[in-house]
Amino acid sequence: MNADPQDEDRLSAEEIAELERKYDPETAFRPTGAKIAVVITTLLVAMSVYHFYASGFGLIRELLHRGIHLAFVLGLVFFMFSYRRSNTTEAPPAVWYRLDGVNLLDIIFGILAVVAALYLPLLPPEIVAERVGNPSDFDVLAGTILLVVTLEAARRSVGPTLPIIAIIFILFAIFGPYAPGALKHGGTSWLGLINHLYMTNQGIYGVAIGVMAQYVFLFILFGVLATRIGLGQLFIDLAMVIAGRYSGGPAKVAIFSSAFMGTISGSSIANTVTTGALTIPAMKRVGYPAHFSGAVEATASTGGQITPPIMGAAAFIMVEYLEIPLRDILAAALFPALLHYFGIFIMVHLEAKKLGLRGLSAEELPKAAIVLRQHWLSIIPLGILVYLILSGRTPDFAAVYGIIACVVVGFLNPVNRLNLTDLWNSLAAGARSTLAVGAAAATVGIVVGVVTLTGVGFRLGYVVLQTATDIGNVMGSVWPFNYFTVPQWALFFSLLLVAFACIIMGAGIPTTATYIILVAVAGPALAQLQVEQLVAHFFVFYYGVLADITPPVALAAYAAAGIAGSNPFKTGNTAFRLGIAKALVPFVFVYSPALLLVADGFTWAAFATTLLGAMLGISSLGVAFSGFLMAPLNKLERWWVGLVSLLFIAPGITTMLVGFVLMLPVLIRQFLHRRAA
Repeated sequence: MNADPQDEDRLSAEEIAELERKYDPETAFRPTGAKIAVVITTLLVAMSVYHFYASGFGLIRELLHRGIHLAFVLGLVFFMFSYRRSNTTEAPPAVWYRLDGVNLLDIIFGILAVVAALYLPLLPPEIVAERVGNPSDFDVLAGTILLVVTLEAARRSVGPTLPIIAIIFILFAIFGPYAPGALKHGGTSWLGLINHLYMTNQGIYGVAIGVMAQYVFLFILFGVLATRIGLGQLFIDLAMVIAGRYSGGPAKVAIFSSAFMGTISGSSIANTVTTGALTIPAMKRVGYPAHFSGAVEATASTGGQITPPIMGAAAFIMVEYLEIPLRDILAAALFPALLHYFGIFIMVHLEAKKLGLRGLSAEELPKAAIVLRQHWLSIIPLGILVYLILSGRTPDFAAVYGIIACVVVGFLNPVNRLNLTDLWNSLAAGARSTLAVGAAAATVGIVVGVVTLTGVGFRLGYVVLQTATDIGNVMGSVWPFNYFTVPQWALFFSLLLVAFACIIMGAGIPTTATYIILVAVAGPALAQLQVEQLVAHFFVFYYGVLADITPPVALAAYAAAGIAGSNPFKTGNTAFRLGIAKALVPFVFVYSPALLLVADGFTWAAFATTLLGAMLGISSLGVAFSGFLMAPLNKLERWWVGLVSLLFIAPGITTMLVGFVLMLPVLIRQFLHRRAA
């Protein structure tokens, strides 16, 4: 790459790390002294080695495997995250109650967490089976300790919102007889609560922590190693080659590079600061406003969680919940993800045309031949991973051999060569990246445990369905055309209520946690409305991801604003506008599941109709929001195009034809304006 124009603006590695630390609570690790840092790094490497061995070659009981994973997570969280978030990267001064930067109380909490997490899994299985339903006093004590330290670990690593939600659910379980209306239930004692959350696999040791231990850890480690051997740089350079020369080139580079990076990383904020360090300064340099530059990168980067083959932790939770192969989940995710990037691309292209922006010059672009010659080896591990998944191998099997391929390629590749020190640091970095999501998964286990214990999911589902039905009855009586039935109105408003709940809850907690909680709560309501399980899961998942670019807590957008030097709230609003496709696509696949490829009733005709309609609708929305097609649109035209775009998105040939006819006057006027110009 000819680096001169870009390297002047590009952020340093230290600046990138500082931005991640500032905007992502999951990376706000406490500064420590050198001695304790060695201990922590060794434990992180041991964690990676253990998971690699256990998933690839070991035969470890399910409960014991989950317990060991949880012990690593909770113990290391108390070592690495302080009680209060630190604003400095320097270790605090030495005092009697602090060991090389770590408070002695945190060390005690860490030890208690490890003991409580391992106590039950280390007992003989037959003893555990005997005590389920009748736990001993020590069982209750260990379970209580684990409950408390799990909540505190989540508070430190992901923020207070998720632990507060878990505490509300705990109080609901105990004080159920005093709950209002349909939420009222018989309640439970503390012993009954601990028995369910600690002694069974319905709580803390449930599906969420199991998926983290079995699958997600390995895929995160794979992503770290793949980036280290040069795959991330290959993606960025290829994006420059593909899109850099066209109008508004750097913004299109941001879209392609974020889409490529999304295949190996499920973190919106990490993607934003990694690719945005290059693309945001370049966008500003060619003429994009600062807030728009940051918004483009943030919106594109949130696609990582919905882009195959890694997609973050939620995809693997779906595998367990739905009991279908991972390749089916990835197939279902493919075209909705492409529509997300397509929507951003349309808006970026129209903005570039409206502002008359240039592309990057030949001197600013890398040479395709050089890029491929230097980095082609780094694509091999990703190819092996995808091949094994598509051939029907289990996700952990594919990840193990993907990791082995990363190491082999890293040692053989003359560019970005991996040595033993790099491997050590990468193993530590991979484990470090799993701590916050692991603590969140354990806390979500508490919430899901209360849901299964009290049946609140069906109760809340009933409330949602009843509310939507009541609104549907009102709409059916006032709507001038007798076109929609009450169940159709009920479905539409149920989807709206669930979407708003996902966005609101996702504003303060990780996407995976939002997904698990909302599936447990909203899933029953959607099931009563005959929405297919796979479709319902994807609907909830998509709206949980949308929270990363939805103000007032749009962390990915705020991180991008930090790079762009723009107003964070304005950047967040613009990012939401650019990501409007992600907000509409879930409604598309609810009404036409063929878009998910593997949903029931799939036909190629239905798929083609739905995809074409979605692309036309998203393009029309892009025109409406940008106010430009071939020439500027006036306010009335923008509103007209925006309303007509909904007809394209609604699946069906008839609605598309009606939409096209209604759009014709605007298209003719645009064509005449262009000819006159």
